[in-house]
Amino acid sequence: MIELHRNTAEHLAWAAVQVGALAAVAATTGLGPVGWAAGIVCAIVVGGLLRRAMRRHGRTSLHPADRITLVRAVLTIVITALVVDRAEPTIIVVLGVLALISDFVDGKLARRTGTVSEFGARLDMEVDAFLILVLSAHVSVAFGWWVLTIGAMRYAFGAASWAAPWLRAGLPPSLARKTVAAVQGIVLVAASSGIVPRARELIALALLALLWSFGRDVLWLSRSRNRCSGSSAARPHRRSSPRLRGGSGGRGRRGTRRGSGSAAQRPAR
Repeated sequence: MIELHRNTAEHLAWAAVQVGALAAVAATTGLGPVGWAAGIVCAIVVGGLLRRAMRRHGRTSLHPADRITLVRAVLTIVITALVVDRAEPTIIVVLGVLALISDFVDGKLARRTGTVSEFGARLDMEVDAFLILVLSAHVSVAFGWWVLTIGAMRYAFGAASWAAPWLRAGLPPSLARKTVAAVQGIVLVAASSGIVPRARELIALALLALLWSFGRDVLWLSRSRNRCSGSSAARPHRRSSPRLRGGSGGRGRRGTRRGSGSAAQRPAR
């Protein structure tokens, strides 16, 4: 019961932080009704998804790194409100830079405190994906609809995994994948400033790198599926022996699961 109350109190505190952040921006740079509406809707959706994810992973509290990730979620909500309200790019760039910095901090903190978890990695990935989607929508106003492809790639991959479940398989860690994912946010924030020369070319290069990264992962998953299918077909059928009670044949309910393919572009922190 104490944990339940603590969990509810933390969710209410984060809701207050989100509303307070929107109010602070409204008081300093201005925020119209449309921006307020977008921010409130995003805050409600994020809060609901967070509670659902915590229940699914059996979490009753957040780790320090998770709270840093939620700070980035608050920044993303404010950026969304500003983008919808067509605010000046300066404040969007400043908040975008802070969000990118927090993305570096939460992973470091999770590893240093020994609190790396599947929940934290998934939270980190989803917040990053939404931030990239919002930034790509903002930049697409100046450079064309094709920029939205950067923000839509993660969601297109997730949708494809419903039709092709083999895309949900785990992927090996990759420095190249991590670098490509980080570059997207940096390039989009830089392009948002309007002062970076040849921004269109930089965005195009970032998109090509992202397409290469996703393509490489899909190819790896396809080959992995074929190898597994081939080895299963070649292996003679055996009658399974009865499992002893208390044996080590499987993981418990709280065992760590492998990351899904939809998380491909964000390695577990």
